[in-house]
Formats: sequence, structure tokens, C-alpha cells
Amino acid sequence: MRKKAFKAESKRLLELMINSIYTHKEIFLRELISNASDAIDKLYYRSLKDGISGLAREDFAIDIAFDEDARTLTISDNGIGMTAEELETNLGTIAKSGTLGFRGETEGEENEDIDVIGQFGVGFYSAFMVSDHITVVSRAYGADTANLWESDGVDGYTIQPCEKDGHGSVITLHIKPSGDEEDYDRFLDQYQLQQLVRKYSDYIRYPIRMDIKKNRPIEGSDGEYEDYIENETLNSMIPIWKRSKSEVSDEDYARFYRDKFADFKDPLKVIRMSTEGSATFNALLFVPSQTPFNYYSKEYEKGLKLYASGVLITECCAELLPDCFSFVKGLVDSQDLSLNISRELLQHDRQLRLIAGQIEKKIKNELKSMLNNDREKYTELFRNFGLQMKYGIYSSFGQKKDLLGDLLLYRSSAGDDMTTLSEYCGRMRENQKYIYFASGDSAERIAALPQCERLIDLGYEIIYLTDDIDEFVLRSIGTWEEKEFRSVSGDDLGIDEDETGKKEAAEAQEQNKDMLESVCSALDGKVTKVIASHRLKSHPVCLSTEGAISLEMEKVLNAVPGAGETIKASRVLEINTSHPIFAKLSALHEAGSTDKLNTCARLLYGQALLIEGLPLEDPVEFARLMSEMMAES
Repeated sequence: MRKKAFKAESKRLLELMINSIYTHKEIFLRELISNASDAIDKLYYRSLKDGISGLAREDFAIDIAFDEDARTLTISDNGIGMTAEELETNLGTIAKSGTLGFRGETEGEENEDIDVIGQFGVGFYSAFMVSDHITVVSRAYGADTANLWESDGVDGYTIQPCEKDGHGSVITLHIKPSGDEEDYDRFLDQYQLQQLVRKYSDYIRYPIRMDIKKNRPIEGSDGEYEDYIENETLNSMIPIWKRSKSEVSDEDYARFYRDKFADFKDPLKVIRMSTEGSATFNALLFVPSQTPFNYYSKEYEKGLKLYASGVLITECCAELLPDCFSFVKGLVDSQDLSLNISRELLQHDRQLRLIAGQIEKKIKNELKSMLNNDREKYTELFRNFGLQMKYGIYSSFGQKKDLLGDLLLYRSSAGDDMTTLSEYCGRMRENQKYIYFASGDSAERIAALPQCERLIDLGYEIIYLTDDIDEFVLRSIGTWEEKEFRSVSGDDLGIDEDETGKKEAAEAQEQNKDMLESVCSALDGKVTKVIASHRLKSHPVCLSTEGAISLEMEKVLNAVPGAGETIKASRVLEINTSHPIFAKLSALHEAGSTDKLNTCARLLYGQALLIEGLPLEDPVEFARLMSEMMAES
């Protein structure tokens, strides 16, 4: 029989389509199963529309068979089938889609049982990625004869009459031999085929069946086994996210999560959503109970599994999740997505943005509800993933503060329990102007800072910032409930009780101006100035800063690899006028003991560095000066 050339496109188009459109060769099985499901849908729809009897939903199925020796893989269905003319039209013309035509015929008609997804007419040809010869035996519903379509690929195809019992189609692929670059044998492996069906087509609404080779003990034997064949349904058919909530238990969700997302622990939170309207989709989301080992690394891939009508389109669609909620795992299933020609990637359209926006709001609302109603569980979540939410505020330059600000938790001087910013504001003293914060490696170290002592004694609560990014986050937020943030190490605490202390410090500053300038000179540019402090209570010395860069920000910025120029905060050395060390310094200055005054100055500065958790610039020098001072005392 004379071979016909493909009509609509050139040989080059078919070569490009086979080699370029699809990223993964295994996709071919998804495409052929989806086509089979569409064929069944068409017949089922016709039976409903025309009132055809004898076509029950449970009678439809898709069957897979393979023969390792013959190197054949067969996918068959009992759907609507094709006539010779339809074979010519649908398989003889690349990019001619029978499904797309069917969509046009049924446009405007509503039926929840009809949901075909093939649109472009190229999915069938993906089979040539793995096979060098394809036959299609098809008999249209109601037809007396069947037809055989046969092709080796780009050279063309033949169509001739043949025999077939019953309606439907049987597609047989002759799988290519394996080579160094590609293992085609996996498409003739029982286990691999099972996995591919479960990965891509688990929620096809009709059973996908295959003969599975198993073994069992031989009855009456002494430990001997025999092989046997059992026809098994490979797919679960009904997605867990489409079942009613009353039909799904917590253990069902946990089992699904562990299986699909490779986690050995149950999820901390399950979020289920279903929307209709401008964005129609189902989503099933999970908050992990522990931080993935690679979460804060480049290897971690954020995103949700994306399904179109139950068929897996994308394993990890990053566009569906904002970075601040990248720890969430789960899936989205929609009928309304605009798919590209390979059905592997999504066109970046309005529909995708709408879905992502609704998912973001849903996650926020669920986390806020957990924060309000199950603080212990939320605190566990925040310890695992709170850093990512903080990065969300900082990286958006504060634009996401309304989304994330009320989800932040901090330790504070009020006790061991973590607090929100709003809870802090609710406890603020009357007429308190600022939200006070202090930075350090731990809450315990921050609580011991000299700058905190007087504020706490006066009854002001201090938020403890223990993550490197914390101070940057607060600066990105700017204000919370119309209150500004202020560091306990800043140059102005803005408290009324401080006015007397400020006045006394100013008087001490004026009276000891020469001594303080001598101490500043002894530090040789390490600080911009030395002042009499009004903020210290029992400690002799502390460091504060002037300007936008704090000591903590200096430390963090200089720790960034390849940061370039060293960042320096404008450091101020503050000395407690009521501490004996201040009187000692004054006495040394009056006595003209310049060397001893200089030694005291360098030791005090070293102490202030250690208190702040900053490294000594010259530990050996510091130790030597300390030893000399101890020897003289």
C-alpha cells in the first residue's frame, strides 16, 4: 500500500516536535492515556446526549500491556474510536485535534462528567520519541469495520481496513533500542510503567489496568514460590481533593502527603480550598512539620504540583507560591488553565496570577487562624519557617508587611512566650512613643545588655531580635500600629523619664569635656565620640551608634561573602557617670596620667565590644593591658 505523507506540516516540523516540544520522553505515556480518556469521555457524553443505553460508566477502561521480547507497548481503550476518515484527519494531520473540535461542538453545554484536556493534536506524536514504529487499530462506535493506521514517523503513514472486536482504539508502539544516552527499556518494565501511571495519570477518571506479575507461596510446599498474573488497576481515579471532606480522614491526608511529597512525618497543617468563578480550581496544601534538610539552600525547589483535570502537567510550578510561603507543599487542579502546546509548561496568563493570589490569601488566613487558636502549633511552625516570612518582608522592601507583619513572633523582655507586634503594642505603657528592640545572638544575651537594664526597670518592654535579618525587617516595616521602632542602642530613646538623666549627663559632659576628649583620642578613630551616658544604670560602659547603620547591621553586612567595602557604624562610647570607673578616669586625667588613662580607655572599649558580641580588634593587646592593670592594682 502506498504510504501517504503527513498533510499539514513538513517533515522538519514533525522532527522538531518530537525532539523539542517535550522535555521528558516519559511524557508520551501521559499523552496517550489522556487521549484514551478523552475518547471515552466523548462516547460517554454522546451516550448521555443521545440517550444511548448499554453504555455504563463502570464499563469503560484503559488497558496497558507490554512485551519485553517483542519490544512492544500497547495502550487500548473502549472509547468512541475513529473511522478511516477520522484517522486521516486526526492522525494524518499534525496539530489537528479531535478533542479541540469536540470542545467547539460542546461549547456552552454544561456537564460535570465531560472534561477533556487534549487541545493541540500533537500529544499522540510524542510516542515517536520512544518508538520507531506505531500502529493504531481503531473502530468507531456504531461502525461495522475497523481500520489500521501505521507509521514509522516522518516518512508518512498508511491506512487500511482491518478486524477489531468492539469499538475503541488500540495503539501499539515498537520501543526503540536503548543506547548510551537513553534507556528505552524502562518503558517495557512493569515497575516503571506503574510508577509513570501513578505519577502522571493517577487521577484519570477511568481505571487504567495492566497485568501484573506477582509471586506467592505454593500451597503445600516447603517454602517454594510460584509466579502468577493479576490484572490490577494502577490509578486511584478519584483525587483525594475532590472527595467530600466527610469522606477523608486526617490519616488519609497524612498518608497522601507522606506518599506524594516524600516526607516521613505527618504534616503540621492541611489546607484545602475549592473556588469557582474568575479562578476555578481545587487546591490541597500542606505545611510540613519540620524544615526540609535543603530548605535554605539553592537545591530546594519551591512550587506546587499542577494538574489539569486530574492529569499532572507540572511537577513543581513555582509561580503558584510566593517566596514567603515557599515551605508550603501541595497541588492545584484546574480546568481553566491555558496550556502551551506540549502541555508541560504553563503560559503566564491572568488565570495563573488569579490562582496564585487566592492561594496566597488562603495560606495567610489559615496561618493567622492557627496563630490565634493554636499558638503552640503555630510557634512550632514559626520556629521552622519564620525566617522565610521575614525574608518576604525584607525582599519586598516592606510591601508585604500587611500580609506577613502580623504573623511574626519574637521573644521579648515580657517573658519566655513569643509575642506578636500587635500584642506588644497592646501592652505598651501609656504615652509610650516607640516600640523598643535590641539585637543579639540570643534572648539571654540581649537581656544582659547594659542598654536594656534601665528601660526594663522603668517598665518598658523590649523586643529581642536574634536573627540576622530581624533589624532589616523592622526597618522595612517602618511603623506598626502607628508606632516607630527604636533601638535601645540608638542615640535617643524618647522616654519622658529620661529627661532628668539627660540633663545630668549633659552637665557631666560639659564638666568632663577634656577628659572625654582624651579618652576619644586614645581610641584613635575607633569611635566618633565618647560621651557621659544617661542610659546606663549599673554597667560602666556601652556602645551606641549614630546614624542609619547600627552595630548589628554592621556585623551582618560585613559577614556577607564578597560584600566589598567594609561597612562601619558610627560608634559612640558611653561611660556611666555614676559608676566608680568614671571618677577613676577623671582622677587620672587631672593627675596627668596619660598612659594609664589611655590604657583604661582601650580596656573599656574592648569590654564594650565583648558586651555587644563583637570581636576584639587585637585580643593579644587586650590581654596584655588587662594583665598590667591587674598587676598594678
